[in-house]
Parts: sequence; C-alpha cells; structure tokens
Amino acid sequence: MSGATRLHVATASQSIWFSRDKGENWDRPYAESGLEGECRAWTLSAHPDHPDEVYAGTDRGLFLWRESKKTWTHLPSALDSMTIYTLRQSPHDANLMLAGTQKPCDLWRSTDRGVTWTRLYTGIAQNCIYVRHPRVTQIAFDPADKRTIYAGVEIDGVWRSTDGGDSWRKVGKGLLSEDIHGILPTGIDGGTVFATTNMGLHRSTDKGESWTPVKLDSPSPYTRTVFAPPGAPADDLFVTNGDGPPGSWGRLHRSRDGGKTFTEIQIPQPTNSTVWTMAGNAADPKLLFAATNLGQLFRSTDGGSSWTKLKRELSDIRAVMWLPA
Repeated sequence: MSGATRLHVATASQSIWFSRDKGENWDRPYAESGLEGECRAWTLSAHPDHPDEVYAGTDRGLFLWRESKKTWTHLPSALDSMTIYTLRQSPHDANLMLAGTQKPCDLWRSTDRGVTWTRLYTGIAQNCIYVRHPRVTQIAFDPADKRTIYAGVEIDGVWRSTDGGDSWRKVGKGLLSEDIHGILPTGIDGGTVFATTNMGLHRSTDKGESWTPVKLDSPSPYTRTVFAPPGAPADDLFVTNGDGPPGSWGRLHRSRDGGKTFTEIQIPQPTNSTVWTMAGNAADPKLLFAATNLGQLFRSTDGGSSWTKLKRELSDIRAVMWLPA
C-alpha cells in the first residue's frame, strides 16, 4: 500500500474521524479544532482542484476543513438551521456546490465554494407518512453534461435538472419505490443512470425518464449506495445491500458489464448491518473502502476483488472519503 492518504469518516454521533495510514490508526480532532466531537455529520465533499479542503454537512451547518491548518471553520449560512444530508461539488466547476437538506427538504446552490447559498425552488415534498420529513439523500452531476444534475429524495423519488439547477422536474416512470437512497449517472452510452431504493436497484437508459429493476442475488432488496470507483473502467460498478436501516447484515455486489448483471463479492463476515457506503479516488483506483451502517470498515487494495476488515469500528457511519495526502 504505497502513497500517503487522508481517510475521513463522517458519523451520526461522533463527528468526523481521520486516518492517515489507510485505516490502521485513527484520531478525531477535538472541539478546539472548530467542530464539536459529538456533532452529527452526514456528508463529505472535496474537489481535486482544492486538495487542502474538505467540506462536511452536519446538523449544525456547513464546515470546512483545511488540511494545512488542521482546523474546521464554520461557514455561516441559512443552512445552519437545517440538517445537511448531502453535498456535492461539480466535477466541471470547483466553485459550484449543491447541498440537500431536511426540514425543509430542499436543494441549495453555491457558486463561491460554500460561502453564500441560494435556495432552489423545486417542489419536493415536505411531508411523508413514512419518514415524516423527507430529505435529499443524494446529489449527482452528470459526468458528460454539466447542465444535468440529479437528486434523490427519501421519500419523494428522483428529481432532475437540465439547466444547471435553475429548474427541476420529477422523473421516475417504472421505479418500484420513491424511497431513493443513491443516484449514479455513469456516462455509459450517454444516458445510463442507476438508483438505489428500499425495493432494489434500478437502471435508466434515458437520463432518468424511465427505470427498470436490476436483479441482485440477495434475500433482501434493500440497496443503499451505487458506486463507480474513480479511475476504474466505466463498466465497473458496486452496489451495497442489506436488510434495512440499520439492518443486521450486509452484502456487496459488483458488476463488470456496466450494471447489466451483478455478482456478490465476499467481504469478511459477519457484517453487523447493511453495507452503507463506499469510497475511492482516481489517485489509486485499486484502493477502496466500504463501511456498514453500524461502524464496520473494510479495505481493498486490489480494486474490490478482495477485502480486509479494519480493526477499528466507529459509530453510525454515514460517509467515507479518502484523498491523497
């Protein structure tokens, strides 16, 4: 395992943890770093053009980590009164960021790397019988079309913008559920998009207009993350699976044909909950991490063919990200 890395893990009860040796040892900066140790952190974002910076969406607003200073800085905004469930920076423009929130369930846009924010009026539902208050769980920029952006809502389906976020329209004919967990526009064939739901994985070949379920060999249809390792071949995809949130077991599935078929990949057992999220970086496409909802961490150094369970377990993992040091 060559190459220095910075591994970040956001948790829903113990703030954000850091490892600088690929998960062997861990530390959590104390409150004097700028972020309280018991903050609930939901999402992480970084951009290759600004490797010193990591953004975190929390229940206390938006925070920016600067590696050179080893500090968190709170970026005050209207988001402070909401839970920030997802953050994404555009691969086409490092200054453009979108945030998805709960209470209200909305999308927000920043064109100055998180300093100021504008609410994007979408029409997303604000109430739901199942989760009471819907939340934006995933934002994804189309890799080939900078004007097309997708948002997944738990629970109000898939929303799409084709004008850079100025306007949004709900799409999703054929989805078995509007409980959207993950969205992945792949760039394959110009319009292939995947979505994960409580009722399984779905594929669209027309930029989200219509969807078809994708079969996984699993006793539970619950899927959480659909992931394309950065730097890997475009048809190499992973899906995380389990028996619900948090669940009592988890599985990892892989496709090598662009999502047409999936095969379970063996990870160290037993898993303690649904496999929740994954992380990779184009700086080393073979170094991947996966995490369960209840804190187990797994590492692969061969692009996902084999996995090792890390000794350290963390609480209520929500997001994992690694960067070159």
